[in-house]
Order: sequence, then structure tokens, then C-alpha cells
Amino acid sequence: MNVCMVVYSFYEVDTRVMQYANALAGRGDTVDVLALGLPGQPRHESIGGVHVHRIQARRVNERTRFAYLWRLLRFLVLSCLVLSWKHFVKRYKLVHIHNVPDFLVFSALVLRLCGTPVILDIHDLMPEMYADKFSVSRDSLAFKALLGVERISISFSTHTIIANDIWHERLLSRSVHAGKLTTIRNYPDPQIFHSYPTAAQNGKFLILYPGSLNWYQGVDVAVKAFARVAAQMPGAEFHIYGEGPSRPALMDLAKNLDLGDRVRFCGYVPAADIARVMSSADLAIEPKQARSHFANEASSTKILEFMAVDVPLLVSRTSIHAHYFDDSVVKFFNPSDDAELASHILFLYRNPNVRQQLVANAARYVARNNWNVKKQDYLALVDRLVDPHQPQKTARMKENGHSAPSGQTSDSPVSVGTGRPSVRPDSADA
Repeated sequence: MNVCMVVYSFYEVDTRVMQYANALAGRGDTVDVLALGLPGQPRHESIGGVHVHRIQARRVNERTRFAYLWRLLRFLVLSCLVLSWKHFVKRYKLVHIHNVPDFLVFSALVLRLCGTPVILDIHDLMPEMYADKFSVSRDSLAFKALLGVERISISFSTHTIIANDIWHERLLSRSVHAGKLTTIRNYPDPQIFHSYPTAAQNGKFLILYPGSLNWYQGVDVAVKAFARVAAQMPGAEFHIYGEGPSRPALMDLAKNLDLGDRVRFCGYVPAADIARVMSSADLAIEPKQARSHFANEASSTKILEFMAVDVPLLVSRTSIHAHYFDDSVVKFFNPSDDAELASHILFLYRNPNVRQQLVANAARYVARNNWNVKKQDYLALVDRLVDPHQPQKTARMKENGHSAPSGQTSDSPVSVGTGRPSVRPDSADA
């Protein structure tokens, strides 16, 4: 069947979107993705059997809410026009829209009116993210307006996916009923994120952070921590991969701390390549700020990915990270405490056996929590939305001794409409 995805992001670095698209393409579906592009990239490209259409160029450098909103609105109009035109050519069976923003779901207005099911996939809660990105009060008119947009967008969609269980409960309390909501975490794809042979580092000890560069990511805390102990760690370097509005300030911070080339700033790297880059690290840092309501509850995609490539992790003890992990699989530090983070960096630098124990424990955890294990829930949900009678058909086929149709397991139907998320929370000691 034909499926279209719409995402205000760069497809080749958004592993969550890539996993959905590859899962559908891998079973024989035709998948188009409408996405952003960087200057110089081709407008149309086939990546792993997925047809990527880059309909708008973007640099991640918005400093005002108006610049951010203008680019979102422009993408909404373009994606609506392109999606509507393509639908009359290809007759999509399902549209999967990824936030942010939530209102991007209205790019599928024409298709929804034609009866095509529409998934709204909420990677991040837009009201909380906007409030922290632009220092907006939760009592403000803007925040309340975004809550209204969230409710309307979810109401417009056929079904909603949310990225973690804390946010699942939040949405149930304010925007959606249980039968219309499914939790699917950010799971690593073992085809991309796995153990890679590592080359000799020539005496280097590589610390890595890959991700967006916003203040709430706490990368400044990691830079300050590294500066505290760099002199005691010969050959250690801190490499930062990503873009965002905080990048200039972070570069100035590293310069003012006299870190020289001990801290290196690199741009975005495609997911297929970043896995090898990540696997070359000796230690990874996930330094989110807990004083940011958004970051305190936003689960990091990179934690499970680092686990999958056998790299030990230092992780800030945010609410969401403490919900899913414990000290046996990651080394926690108190958010914003660069002194404590520095002491943990130095401790793990000096104790390779402790690093290896963290890697071993994390490998067992990620063996239970990866995309190969979990993707069937998504495929079954898609089939259920495209054909609401699928469970009855599957049951009849099972009674007659036949196997389930492609994308649907015969004994594990997705629990849409049951009031329970189809993907259950996985604790670190599960």
C-alpha cells in the first residue's frame, strides 16, 4: 500500500521517522516522506527504498519565536499542497504526520476529508517545548493557545502516538482519551546501531555528545565539567555533534575556558554514519537540564543508541531518565551540577572495568528494548487503522489455520481502543 509521512525535520538524521518508514518499506509498502532539506541536497532522493522529497530548506538558527513560526507555517502550506497533489496520483492508504508542530497534522486536511486515516506522532509536547525554547510562562496566552492547538490537532487525527509514558499520562489528562493514544518509545534500530569494530585511538579518550544545541540540552554543563578535569585526562577530547541556537555561545564558552582543540564542534551527521561515530567514543554524556520542564520529561533517543553501540553513559537524573533507567545501566549525575559531572568523568576515565560493566548491563537492557523487538506494534497499528476489520479477519484466518497477513502478528494484536498503551513501559530491571 502507499503511505506518506510528513515531518518538519531532516529525514536522514531523524532515526524515529526513518525506523517507521523502513519498517513499512521493508514489508513491501511504498513510502513517501515530505521533509526538510539542507542547501545543496537533492530535492528528491531514494534512501533505503524510501522516497524522500525535500520540500523546504532550513538552517536550525531561529532566535525568535516569529522566525520559528514563519518557517513552520510555510512548511505547513507547502506540505498540504504537495501531499494533496500526490494523493490524487497515488491514493495513499495512510498518512503519518510527525510533530513538531502539532498543527502540521492539518497538512492532511484533504486526505482526511476523503476518509484516509491520519496518525499524529507527537515526538515532543509542543506547549512545553515552546515555553522552554522561548522562555514563555505556562500561564501565558501563548502556552494556553498551544494547548488548544494540541487538543484540536489530536481531535483531527485518527490516532495519536506519543513518545514516552510520562507524556502518555499528560495527554490523557488534558487532550485525548485512552483509546486513541499509543505509546511508542524511541528505540534503536539494530541494523544501524550495533557494535562496530573500533580503530585504535592513538592514546585518545573520546567523550561524545550528539544532538540539538538548545540551552535545555545542558551541553554547557558538560563543557564546564570537562574543563574542570581536562588537565588530569591526557589525550581526552570532547566532541559535540549537532546544530542549534546555542552553538555560538557554546563555542565561546569553550574558548573562554581555554579548551582549545580539546573541544570540537561538528555538524549534523546522517544516522547511518553517526552510529559509527558514536561507537568510536569511550564515554557519552546526556546532560539535559531538569530545570527545563520540557527536557525533564523528554526522553533522549541517544541513550538507547549509545547502549546499542556499546558505549557507557553519563546521564543527568531527569524524571524521564529515572523512570526508564537505573544506576546499573547508566551513571547518573545531578542535572546542572558540573562539579559532580566532572568527578564522574574522571572516575570513569580512570576505571575501565566500571565502564565495561555499564556496557554489559546496558547491552542486556537494549536487547529487550530495540526496534526489531517493538516495530510489530507499529505495523499492527497501521494495519488496524487502514482496515478496522483486520482483527476479525486475522482471527478467522487463525481459526482456519492460516498465518496473519503481512504486518500483523496472529497472536499479538495492537491494543487500540482498549484504554491501554500498545507498548508498555520497560523499566531497567524488567
